[in-house]
Amino acid sequence: MAHDGQDLQMKPIVLPDLLALTGAAILPLEGILEAAQDSVRSLVSQDGRVSGQLIEANQTAAHGLSWLATYVYSLRQMQKWAEALQADGKFGEMEQLIQQISFGEYLWQIRGGIQMNQGEIIRLQDMGVSQEAQRGLMAPSVMTLCESGNTQAARSRLAELMQDQAGATMFGTSGLEEELEMIRDQFRRYAQEKVEPHAHDWHLKDELIPMEIIEELAEMGVFGLTIPEEFGGFGLSKASMVVVSEELSRGYIGVGSLATRSEIAAELILCGGTDEQKAQWLPKISSAEILPTAVFTEPNTGSDLGSLRTRAVKTEAGDYEITGNKTWITHAARTHVMTLLARTDPDTTDHRGLSMFLAEKTPGTDTDPFPTPGMTGGEIEVLGYRGMKEYELGFDGFAVKQANLLGGAEGKGFKQLMETFESARIQTAARAIGVAQSALDIAMQYAQDRKQFGKSLIEFPRVSGKLAMMAVEIMVARQLTYFSAWEKDNGHRCDLEAGMAKLLGARVAWAAADNGLQIHGGNGFALEYKISRVLCDARILNIFEGAAEIQAQVIARRLLA
Repeated sequence: MAHDGQDLQMKPIVLPDLLALTGAAILPLEGILEAAQDSVRSLVSQDGRVSGQLIEANQTAAHGLSWLATYVYSLRQMQKWAEALQADGKFGEMEQLIQQISFGEYLWQIRGGIQMNQGEIIRLQDMGVSQEAQRGLMAPSVMTLCESGNTQAARSRLAELMQDQAGATMFGTSGLEEELEMIRDQFRRYAQEKVEPHAHDWHLKDELIPMEIIEELAEMGVFGLTIPEEFGGFGLSKASMVVVSEELSRGYIGVGSLATRSEIAAELILCGGTDEQKAQWLPKISSAEILPTAVFTEPNTGSDLGSLRTRAVKTEAGDYEITGNKTWITHAARTHVMTLLARTDPDTTDHRGLSMFLAEKTPGTDTDPFPTPGMTGGEIEVLGYRGMKEYELGFDGFAVKQANLLGGAEGKGFKQLMETFESARIQTAARAIGVAQSALDIAMQYAQDRKQFGKSLIEFPRVSGKLAMMAVEIMVARQLTYFSAWEKDNGHRCDLEAGMAKLLGARVAWAAADNGLQIHGGNGFALEYKISRVLCDARILNIFEGAAEIQAQVIARRLLA
């Protein structure tokens, strides 16, 4: 692929001493992040303590801090990725260009404005960072990368290298160990053979993913991947869960999400269940003998789970009866058990009166989706993310045994749920990467095949530039997600890193899908083209498991604590 203009061909594309440059840029970034934290903390503090009310009043600045920190953490991980590859002799031209472009772009955005979404740009002055502090970004390394890192020549060359690797598992080396790459290859092959050929049809017909797929994934160990071996699982790392989720979601987000509810249920039981509950439930979840669903959200509460109203009343026999309404319940009809959050203390109005139940139900059929007494439900028609379907549920005296109160004690439900959020958000970040990679796969193929004005679309710089930036941002989100999984696997608190990975991954997936559709032009707007499905599927990632605004709020509170 020829570059536009001879002058571009004459200039070196990869900057000399690249890793020294990107490494040197980290220190000024740390200084800017510290200045922003100090400034925002002063805005939201009262009597020496951070005030939730003041965070809300200064929400733009607080959320901007979350995005700035996400960028800084991301570039730190890109530097570690690049240094590790160089040490292994794997830091080739493609990886160098990804490193250079990522730093060039993200540094410029930090200096000029970070795109929180299409309509909201956060600038350093919005966080109260002084002009004097901002001058730290005039460091020679930062200026060189801003001016020469993300150029058209670099993007065009990266796209050229991507064409040379057409059909590869990914563009650029992941940096993961060989065992995890073997797991990736296994699930990539499965997705290519069993998922991708059918995914668009399932989406267009709004069909449930066939049970055959679930049974095959169960045999491959997907539902017990991270459950300890003593409970029938494989006892593998969260990093393995990330790789599996990424590749299955690359085939179809519905398939990549099949194990999400199993992951949540298993984490709840492992962290908060009694020994008897662990022995009873975990082997069945691991084998997919039972399929769980998560029943948390209510029509009028959304992300404000602490104010939910569904109540669990204790009977004379010591069991419970559940009454209330739930919504946005994924895969509700054909599952066997619900991790159900309800209020056991009627005198409370916040999270302290909530309890978690392992509420058993009978799987439904197409004609009778909710046959269990005391429970009704209706489907919510949705744009995408269709393979498991979404439902509204109503409970009226729904019976739950006392033995199915998680942990055997009331009032612990919210805390138990919070303990699962690290894993859930890491897994959601992995799904986002898979969706983004799918958009890139589809757009890349179309740009190569589609001819306009006598040449392939990919030969036009703005098309190749879009594809290159997709690859770069996917790698950035990927490295942040892998890092959060590594932190989890090593027993470190990682709610901050997991939240950042989810926040960035969701934006990257939406941008990749949107740009992928743009490359298709009018055809992308036609339902028959796969990119239309990927766009719909990508949109949910900024909403579920914590909307982007909620995610930024959570990150900000951690940064300011």
